[in-house]
Amino acid sequence: MGEVIKVGMADLNICKAPNTITTLGLGSCIGLTFYDPVTKVGGMVHYMLPDSTKVRNNSNIAKFADTGIQELLKKVLAAGASRNRLVAKIAGGARMFEVNGMSDIGNIGARNAEAAKKILAQMRIKLIAEDTGLNYGRTVELHCDTGEFYIKSVGKPVKII
Repeated sequence: MGEVIKVGMADLNICKAPNTITTLGLGSCIGLTFYDPVTKVGGMVHYMLPDSTKVRNNSNIAKFADTGIQELLKKVLAAGASRNRLVAKIAGGARMFEVNGMSDIGNIGARNAEAAKKILAQMRIKLIAEDTGLNYGRTVELHCDTGEFYIKSVGKPVKII
């Protein structure tokens, strides 16, 4: 058992086997991981919003899908991952609040998940698994020795994707 690296909200980090990287309480936020099965290098970003260009004061790159995923890619490659072996997994993007009408706030989780798919497609990195949507929070762990992505939610069995 290696150490557990914690990623906060609007934060990112990298991980190598035998370590595990985790983030707690994903609601509408997305936890996106990159993983190279050969070098066993992985990384995770916990972003809150889909698009940094919509916000003026956006000094925290990990807060947004576009800048956070880009930065995570740089870091895992610098740590020894190979771009053409990288696979991605995502979790979160829940609809945490019932909002009347077609408000964007209620749908931020879906927009966050959509952003991940769009950016990964542009990067040509395969999204191989996801656990998104619905209305509950998730805590996730990427095990860098196996590449397994554990999803834990209150009152639900642990899911491994």
